[in-house]
Amino acid sequence: MKAERFALLFVIVLVIGVLLAAVLTRSNSDAIELHGRMAEEGGWTPNDLTAQVGQPLHLRLTSDDVVHGFAVGQSAMPAIDVLPGQWTTTALTFTQPGKYTFYCTRWCGVNHWRMRGTIEVTGDATNTITTTPPLYVTLNLDLDAPHPSDVVPGEKPSAARGVSVGVLLDRSASPDRTKSPTQVWHQLRSSSITQKLSDEQVWDLVALMWRSSTTSERLTEGQQLYAQNCAACHGETGKGDGVIAPSLKKTPTMPGMTMSGIETVAPIDFTDAKNLLGASDAILEGKIIRGGMGTGMPYWGPIFTAKQIQSLADYLWTFQFDQ
Repeated sequence: MKAERFALLFVIVLVIGVLLAAVLTRSNSDAIELHGRMAEEGGWTPNDLTAQVGQPLHLRLTSDDVVHGFAVGQSAMPAIDVLPGQWTTTALTFTQPGKYTFYCTRWCGVNHWRMRGTIEVTGDATNTITTTPPLYVTLNLDLDAPHPSDVVPGEKPSAARGVSVGVLLDRSASPDRTKSPTQVWHQLRSSSITQKLSDEQVWDLVALMWRSSTTSERLTEGQQLYAQNCAACHGETGKGDGVIAPSLKKTPTMPGMTMSGIETVAPIDFTDAKNLLGASDAILEGKIIRGGMGTGMPYWGPIFTAKQIQSLADYLWTFQFDQ
């Protein structure tokens, strides 16, 4: 009797094992194998994928050289480490049709940012999302036009000193995102309420206005995004001296010179007051979204959400204002 029970139990376990193996084999056979290589060696293979709304896209990821990271832009999914010689599986499900960008999250070389691919998702949306065009598109701004500031502060403006100036400002009202700090400085400088203030004190008021327009949470998020995606070129302190910067080609931009679109130039120095204080939030956000045409500056529009782009722009102002 015991032998019969044992035999029956053995058969049941064997059947379950066979069924489970069949399911796993089928799942693996349906998965797309995605190989990661440094951009110079080809990047992701394949780099163009397709998917259906509501249908899982199964992936098996591995690296053929160094450690990479895998993430999908504008997605809440955490980044996945892609290790050399090892397979990592994941499944992606999309609720909206469109073209999504997947990218490497690990700095794997000078052309790390070029390690991107796309997922074309077709089908009907499972929910409705309203999108707003970026401000630079609405305003039809020329992002490549020079925007130097005609006046710069003698020292780094301070939001804390702006509070002590004693001039009452509507700190609940955000600065006009279409105006640069320099334009706002001129408006305040010509106002009757600042006639007794020095130029530096007016700059402190500008710093206070920019600090009041953001939150500590947004600045923290912006700092994290900057450290992960920008500091390698622009440097931790924003001076354009990141670890990747020396390997970028310093292409001169002489008057009348045209760029072929494949050159790289030295990263922008965010501590340069003459350059940055003449820009507006709309311009900074536009450059982040579109990238720098013909400079090697990556485009981050398909990677960051609108909220992340605003947080990153907010953080860039900390290189000019003591907040």
